[in-house]
Amino acid sequence: MNRIFRRCLIGILGGAIASIVLLATLHYSTVNFFLGVLVGGVYSAGIRPIRWAYVDNLMAGASLGIPLWGLISVIAVPTMVGQKPEWSAEEMRQHFPALVAWVAYGATLGIAIQALQDLAAFFGPEPESTVSPVSVKNRILILGGGFAGMHAAECLEKKLRTDFSTSITLVNATNALLFTPMLAEVAGSSLEPSHISTPLRSALHRTEFIRGMVREVDLEKHSVTLDSSDSTADGAAGLRSVPYDHLIFALGSVSNYFGMANIEKRAFNFKTLLDAIRIRNHVIEMFERADREPDPRLRSSLLTFVIAGGGFAGVELAGALNDFAHGILVDYPTLHPQELNVVLVHSRDRILPELSESLARYAQEKMEMRGVTFRLNTRITDAGDNVVSLGDGEIRTKTLVWTAGTAANPLLQSVAIEKGKRGAVVVNDNLAVPGHAGLWAIGDCAAVKDAMTGQLCPPTAQFALREAEVLASNIIAGIHGQPARAFHFDSLGALCVVGHQTACAELRVPFAGKTLWRFSGLFAWILWRTIYLLKLPGLERKIRVLIDWNIELFFPRDIVQTVDLK
Repeated sequence: MNRIFRRCLIGILGGAIASIVLLATLHYSTVNFFLGVLVGGVYSAGIRPIRWAYVDNLMAGASLGIPLWGLISVIAVPTMVGQKPEWSAEEMRQHFPALVAWVAYGATLGIAIQALQDLAAFFGPEPESTVSPVSVKNRILILGGGFAGMHAAECLEKKLRTDFSTSITLVNATNALLFTPMLAEVAGSSLEPSHISTPLRSALHRTEFIRGMVREVDLEKHSVTLDSSDSTADGAAGLRSVPYDHLIFALGSVSNYFGMANIEKRAFNFKTLLDAIRIRNHVIEMFERADREPDPRLRSSLLTFVIAGGGFAGVELAGALNDFAHGILVDYPTLHPQELNVVLVHSRDRILPELSESLARYAQEKMEMRGVTFRLNTRITDAGDNVVSLGDGEIRTKTLVWTAGTAANPLLQSVAIEKGKRGAVVVNDNLAVPGHAGLWAIGDCAAVKDAMTGQLCPPTAQFALREAEVLASNIIAGIHGQPARAFHFDSLGALCVVGHQTACAELRVPFAGKTLWRFSGLFAWILWRTIYLLKLPGLERKIRVLIDWNIELFFPRDIVQTVDLK
């Protein structure tokens, strides 16, 4: 039995069971029943069965009931029967019983599908896709599992879905894609860490995934040496050589401390999921220490948090930490808001150089109103245990987070290829490394120039995704002896959250050339959440993040420390 057909059948049966709730409670019950059955089939087809996951499916299904209520009971059903959807407060209150019914339907659907999946497992597992053995003629190896690397693998899978003579392998140090636009919300305790990470093994269907560290790239032998000793049972050396015909560098970037050893030693990084977790737990630890510190001067230094860098990462982190710190003050009644100080240090005369000056000024004003302090036109020069030195003074603090500079992955320094600014790999218009057949680079570790403008492309996710698409096309074109395509992409705009329900957005108008629409405030914040929720890979992750956001509206942020700080 086909895998998708089996999931759809289970979903239809689960939807029929859950729709009994709709039959018993809603008007136009027949229409709602069939819509409920259809939703069940679609929902089940999109999720991968996991044994005994009743609680997860209950929560996911219940939260699914909320948008279903709005789309079906408030909009679709009235439209289908010739009525105009009503939006006044009184009419929305009349729809409240339908909301309860759809949430109950969703919860029942989640339980029913899980039970049917577990029952079906007794008759055998889902059928795996089988193909006849084919000799591999082309081996594509991708180093890095970020936006660029994962999307390159996805695009190659689509283009090679009927060609099994080409193998795809992806190597990454972790087994998940980190959705970095939401990383600040993890540090600010708005989202659970695992909810913004997508397992690479689940997202990629025909790509071989290897978790390991790249130790050496041999361009002459066309092989890469990997070290996966951390994943062996006894910690023994796990060196492995992986051959390739096409090698893609998508290794991303690392923090650049510009040779300041003390800052590198004492500052928190802000690049990985573990970094965000450590920052969150450190903030909680500072509150715990300040709560029992009688000396006002020492208490003030404990409650001072310094962020270096006024780009997107630094501003979003400053806003998230400021909201988090002020939000948890209620749990520490001996501490006062006046003792709390979030400081953002930036070397330029304004923050957010990626946005227009008007939006940057708006962001700074809003953040200052909420208590964030800005030290502009100054640089951090040194850091000690209790102090951060600036070009024009010092700040007494035990917390410094560094977002002020990036550099390409240091592994590239050992590879004999041309590097440009920040140590990034120089590529031509086709994203190929000049002078090395079968060698490619994309994302933050590549110096990519736009073929039309000649300008270096910014190291952002939207450019990395488009580079991955062009790269996949060029590799396939090269395999089939066709001409490669030059990379060109016009930015769609930028969005940045600057604090509680406030954001800035610049979006390109598709029908108006390079004209940008500028938004700020609550609408921009809703736009930010909507766009990035849609971009978050995986239906399950979308639902989990949506649940976290809904919980945040009604409950205070969690102050449980989840890792050992030592």
